[in-house]
Amino acid sequence: MTSHVSALLEKEVSRKEFLGMSGLAVASIFGFGSVIKMMTGKSLSGAVSGKQLTSGFGSGAYGGYKEGR
Repeated sequence: MTSHVSALLEKEVSRKEFLGMSGLAVASIFGFGSVIKMMTGKSLSGAVSGKQLTSGFGSGAYGGYKEGR
């Protein structure tokens, strides 16, 4: 295990390769969906936050978002 880590630390990489690997590490830690959502500013699920559902699943008395509660 330590030989693998030391081999990775001793490997020379260019700045472009380093930034690519760092970006991949950050994306895998936080999740690719979160990274895309952060970059685009849009929700991936399509749910509207802060608004009352008018029809469909979750719009009844026991589900969904109701204002004033």
